[in-house]
Amino acid sequence: MQTVTAIAELRTIIGAWRRAGDRIAFVPTMGNLHAGHISLVDAARRRAERVVVSIFVNPTQFGVGEDFAAYPRTEAEDRERLLAAGADLLFLPAVREMYDSAAKTVVSVAGLSDLHCGAFRPGHFNGVATVVAKLFNIVQPDTAFFGLKDYQQLVIIRTMVGDLNMPVELVPVETVREANGLAMSSRNGYLSAAEKANAAKLYQALCTAKEAVLSGAAYADIEGQAQAFLSAAGFRPDYFSICRSLDLAAAALEDRDLVILAAARLGKTRLIDNICFSK
Repeated sequence: MQTVTAIAELRTIIGAWRRAGDRIAFVPTMGNLHAGHISLVDAARRRAERVVVSIFVNPTQFGVGEDFAAYPRTEAEDRERLLAAGADLLFLPAVREMYDSAAKTVVSVAGLSDLHCGAFRPGHFNGVATVVAKLFNIVQPDTAFFGLKDYQQLVIIRTMVGDLNMPVELVPVETVREANGLAMSSRNGYLSAAEKANAAKLYQALCTAKEAVLSGAAYADIEGQAQAFLSAAGFRPDYFSICRSLDLAAAALEDRDLVILAAARLGKTRLIDNICFSK
């Protein structure tokens, strides 16, 4: 596996692969890799001759007072994981390589970026959309792989790709979970052992809500009961919302393809999760 830090070097390597007729798969990450990330690499290897992984802790998607400085950075361990997983190239740029100090362009997906997590993290999804657009322009992959845990992020990136006619196929990959159901996340490392055991109740609430939806219960009642359950369990819920899976708008009874989105704080850690299904 090659490791490069410069855009120009990356483009030279990928250009040679393209001339050889290889398809390029891309997995963008912020590092501190876990089994969920490796599942993306595994999926990418099945779809292309070459797999590029980026590790870049993107400052523009962190708000004031968020954990940019403290976000876990484990580059040596990440390299070993990617080597074992069969990645071909690791792109490890510095902030100054990705962002010129005089840069003025921001990519914003209107409407979608203000919902759900966007309402609690203003500007977050502008940072996500901007850095993903830059990475797609740099790598120019045929396919790109994203975990379904960050469902709102996936919908926003899918919308951006369609609106801007980017020739990238997006491939969603199922959430990888701990044995207790907790969705794997780099931020799970902030949880104490007791909190990590308790954190599984977020997914429990989603599963209970799904069954209530399928049984015909009123959506507002389901959302309220879920928030009450989480609050009683020690969480501080940001939202618990039954939505249309296509555009994340509030679901109506006649909608068939649904996603239940949830975000809640447990101790100092903010957890997100979701469950997708059809009625």
